[in-house]
Amino acid sequence: MARVRRIGILTGGGDCPGLNAVIRAVAKSAIFEHGLEVAGINEGFGGLIENKWRLLKDEDVSGILPRGGTILGANNRDNPFMFRTVTAGGEVTYEDNSRTAIANLEGMGVDALIVAGGDGTLSIARKLHEMGVPVIGLPKTIDNDLRGTDVSFGFDSALHTATDAVDKLHTTAASHHRGMILEVMGRNAGWIALCAGIAGGGDIILIPEIEYTFENVVRSIDERRARGKRFSIIVVAEGAPLPGGEKVYRSQSGGDKEFGGVGEKVAERIGEMAGMETRVTVLGHLQRGGSPSPLDRILATGFGTAAVELAVAGRSGLMVGLRGNRVQEVPLEEVVPGQRKVPVDGDLVSFARSVGTSFGD
Repeated sequence: MARVRRIGILTGGGDCPGLNAVIRAVAKSAIFEHGLEVAGINEGFGGLIENKWRLLKDEDVSGILPRGGTILGANNRDNPFMFRTVTAGGEVTYEDNSRTAIANLEGMGVDALIVAGGDGTLSIARKLHEMGVPVIGLPKTIDNDLRGTDVSFGFDSALHTATDAVDKLHTTAASHHRGMILEVMGRNAGWIALCAGIAGGGDIILIPEIEYTFENVVRSIDERRARGKRFSIIVVAEGAPLPGGEKVYRSQSGGDKEFGGVGEKVAERIGEMAGMETRVTVLGHLQRGGSPSPLDRILATGFGTAAVELAVAGRSGLMVGLRGNRVQEVPLEEVVPGQRKVPVDGDLVSFARSVGTSFGD
């Protein structure tokens, strides 16, 4: 087995709290524990195609543990296997530039690549592994929807932001006897909505995994009114379909639909049917920003150092994940494709129902 001398790292997909913490962990572990060099690849896979990188020194990662975002930059558009280019005439084309990516890695002198990202990023990592590139994945997503790990770094920080919003909405909702609708991120998984709803004491939680009707939501509101509760907090996951199955999108970016707007639809119908004044708060990218929580810093540090150990050992095609209270490796084929959704008969949903939370079903 050839000795690993230089490790590459890139951060793909959307940004989230904890990315700088994982960059720091990889760099410091590689440099101090193993005497390796670390190539930081800029702008995700786009930087890999365009050969944008730099050697990371200790001073480059010093002090970045509490910083949000990523010092390497992130990109959720550039896929080496379908790389988007625009001709001089404005025509958009897609090409397989994976061979260019691999050639650039070789030119960088990278012996193993560590990739932090969600399902899209790790799907690319799996394909590169199948082409012979030594790759280790790290589970990064605020959506918490990756298989193979109990939690992804970035989720806890986003959950803190969402829970704080629920807390703040309570006081204004109670003062004006309104229905307050909070729309949170999560794509097709309801982890942020569910956990923020539980932690913040939301009255109604609407998630993609549980079908609901407006009639049942209004019934829950009326039951609260009968108990003297003249306001309601409704936490809605952005990917929760409307009754009938329609999902709500706000725009298209690069050909991909982006969730957004379901909160407004829910508020409109609930306001009409319940005769209640409603207001909508959409957290959006606030959930991606800010300093990582202590848990995310710890997870990122553990994941990053474990990834370096796997790379040094010559392992590939794996993702580092948390199962129980142990950091373990998981084959990438068990992670992607697929999505980890909220189990409708799981403990969290049961806890919420036990304290009177409605899911509109």
